[in-house]
Amino acid sequence: MSTTATAQHRPTVRAGIVGFVLVAAYAIVGVLQILVWNPLAAVPGATLGQIRADMARANEHLTGTGVVIWAGIGIALAAVVLLVAALRKTSRVGPVIAAYLVLLVFAAPGHLFVGFGPGMSLADTFMISGADHAPWGLVLYGVSAAALAGLIVVIIRAAHAASVVAE
Repeated sequence: MSTTATAQHRPTVRAGIVGFVLVAAYAIVGVLQILVWNPLAAVPGATLGQIRADMARANEHLTGTGVVIWAGIGIALAAVVLLVAALRKTSRVGPVIAAYLVLLVFAAPGHLFVGFGPGMSLADTFMISGADHAPWGLVLYGVSAAALAGLIVVIIRAAHAASVVAE
């Protein structure tokens, strides 16, 4: 690859790295929200060990298998986008940004789905609401909403650019 092609390719790789970091951070925060922060906020004053013990006695479980699989899938998909961005010899940043925005948009319903079981187990054990008690779930949903808005902007800009080229 020539020096010019490498220089033109750098923004694409940089966008891939930033996108990967954002998706990985979302996944990690999502896991911590569901398995650590929310239980601690739902049962103030108790340790995570005490919460888990109380849940086990009530035949409820704070299982993390589905949550960790959800996070792993998100991080793996983000890694694939980064790999493709790094290996393709293109300077088009838009598709890379759009791919990461799509991952962030779909992370919210995934987070809601995998957090439902642990939230209901907390609710059944401690006779509380199954909703988020820690604020980070709302922050994650806000990030996904912002990603959706960003994705709409990217799509509109791409459509406008395509119509200008077609004229």
